[in-house]
Amino acid sequence: MTNNKPLIAHASMFGAEFFWGLMAPLAKNAMTHGLDGIDMVSFRVFGGAILFWIVSLFAPKENVPWRDKLTFIGAGIFGLVCNQCCYTIGLSITSPSNASIMTTSMPIFAMILSFFILKEPITLKKTLGVLLGCSGALILILTSAASGNAKVGNIKGDLLCLAAQFSFAIYLSLFNPIIKRYNVFTINKWMFLWSALIILPFTSHHVMQIEWTQVPTQTWLEAGYVVLFGTFIGYILTMIGQRVLRPTVVSIYNYIQPIVSVTVSILMGIGIFTFFQGVAIILVFSGVWLVVKSKSKKDINSSKI
Repeated sequence: MTNNKPLIAHASMFGAEFFWGLMAPLAKNAMTHGLDGIDMVSFRVFGGAILFWIVSLFAPKENVPWRDKLTFIGAGIFGLVCNQCCYTIGLSITSPSNASIMTTSMPIFAMILSFFILKEPITLKKTLGVLLGCSGALILILTSAASGNAKVGNIKGDLLCLAAQFSFAIYLSLFNPIIKRYNVFTINKWMFLWSALIILPFTSHHVMQIEWTQVPTQTWLEAGYVVLFGTFIGYILTMIGQRVLRPTVVSIYNYIQPIVSVTVSILMGIGIFTFFQGVAIILVFSGVWLVVKSKSKKDINSSKI
C-alpha cells in the first residue's frame, strides 16, 4: 500500500488540475446562460460547505481546539472567500483561456511572499522567473485591454483572476502549519463553513433573485460540475497530492489546467487562441519553472553542511 502512495498522489494532482481546467469553460458558459459570478461563488462555497460537513460525519474525528477553529476563519478568507470571489467573478467577465493561464502564476506570488514572510532568499534564477512570469501576465492584460473582444479577454477579469492567485499564495504562506495539522475533511469543513457565513449577508439577496425556472437545464448541470468536481473533489484530490509530493512537483501540475481550458474553450466556441496568448503562456510557464526549480533556504543551508 505504501508503494502506491506516489502513484495515487500523482493521479490525484492530475485529476484535480484536469477538473479545474474543465471547470473554467463550463463555469463561463453557465455564467452566460442564466447565472452570474456572484451566483456561482455562492453555489461553490455553500455547496462545498454542505458536502464537506456531510462527508466529515463518516471521516475520522479530530479534536480541533477553538483557537484553531478561529484560525480557520483567516484561512477561509484568503483561501476561499477572496480566492473564489476574485477568480469566479473574474472568469465571468474574461475568457476561460486567460483565467486559466493566470492560475499558473500562483508559485510566483508564493515566492515573493516567502521572501517577506519566511525570509527565503531571492536568487538570480527566481528574479528572472518573476520577470518572465510578470511579462506574460502583462501581455495578457494589455492584449485584453486592446482587443475589445470577450473571447480574447477582459482587463478587469484578468486582474481579478491574478488577485485570486495572490490571495491563495497568502493563504499558503500564512496557514501552511495548520493545514498540515489536520486531515482534508477537517480543514475544509471549517474553512467552507466560515466562508459561507462570511459571504451569506452579501450574496443571499442576490441568489434569491434568481429566476430558477428560467435557468436552462444545461446551466444547472454545469453549475453542478463546478460544485462537485471543480470544488469538492478538486480540493480533496489536490490535498492528497500535496501531502506526498514536493511543492515543486505540485506546481508543475498547474500547467495542465490552461491546456485543458484553452482546448475545451475553443471546441465550445467561447474562446479563441491568439498569438499573444501563446507568447504569454511560454513566458508564464518559463517563469514558474524557474521559480520552482530555484533552491530554497533549506536547500542552500543543506548544501553548506
